[in-house]
Amino acid sequence: MTALLEVRNLGVTFPGRNGDAVVVRDVSFQVDRGETVALVGESGSGKTVTALSLVGLLPDAARVAAGSSIRIGGREVAGALRRDMDGLRGGTVGMVFQDPLTALNPVRRVGDQLREVLRVHGTAGEDERATAIRLLDEVGLPAPGRAMDAYPHQLSGGMRQRALIAIALAGEPDLLVADEPTSALDAPLQLQILDLLAELGRTRRLGVLLITHDFGVVRHASDRVVVFYSGESVEEGVTGAVLEEPLHPYTRALLAALPYGGMPKERFGVLPGQAPDPLHRENGCAFRDRCPLAEARCDVHPRLEKTGRTRRVRCWVSGP
Repeated sequence: MTALLEVRNLGVTFPGRNGDAVVVRDVSFQVDRGETVALVGESGSGKTVTALSLVGLLPDAARVAAGSSIRIGGREVAGALRRDMDGLRGGTVGMVFQDPLTALNPVRRVGDQLREVLRVHGTAGEDERATAIRLLDEVGLPAPGRAMDAYPHQLSGGMRQRALIAIALAGEPDLLVADEPTSALDAPLQLQILDLLAELGRTRRLGVLLITHDFGVVRHASDRVVVFYSGESVEEGVTGAVLEEPLHPYTRALLAALPYGGMPKERFGVLPGQAPDPLHRENGCAFRDRCPLAEARCDVHPRLEKTGRTRRVRCWVSGP
């Protein structure tokens, strides 16, 4: 069966005064219909750039590397012109951005913004307002009729995020890309929005790509996880297996730094050093200068290799 989203060997560069900055390289993963896949990693690891590349929203200066492949519903879109992405973006693929207060137009009513998407993608049905209200009700927005007539600043943070999800659903997408959708919310609201995304994935048979730096979000909301480091995917697998038995030293370091799971007096793990400068990529494993398991063979760049039935890892020491 063809994957809903299939990314292979994705690379993205940004030009600079002293050469190209390689911000994403050799990234591969897929999302199937009805599953949630989380991309997790620290800030600057390439997660958001990867997400934006899927829908042609990279900055004009960015370049998708030769040999990159992004297939959505079997259609190759890597490097496609923005005008060629119009039918796909907002239709086949819906986007949920991090901060709904900036993603929503502050001078237009929520209902007007939602109805515009319905008109553009021809999904309004016979009664445009009724369809919009139904979408707001589906995402759990209280009093959806009144919310239609509200401006974004008149809604709470959680209500704005639900409205943004409704707008993303208005084009009847197959894939929903959610970039840090809960980072601006408090803990109870985070769980509500994550549960909503999971429920939509089940009821609508959506594929959901969830971008996050929070392993708590990964544990609660994803079926599979892809761990990013320095612009690369370094480990991938079923979420429970990766969290319980991480293979890559970087994944282990991230999990060791979390506040849960340890004894009360146990110190958090600290990872020395910093990620490589994307302007000065060297051969070899990107993590080797920070890795406690580094060996001479780590001077050669490892590939993401399959190990076992459901796991892939980019590591000479912990790999197959």
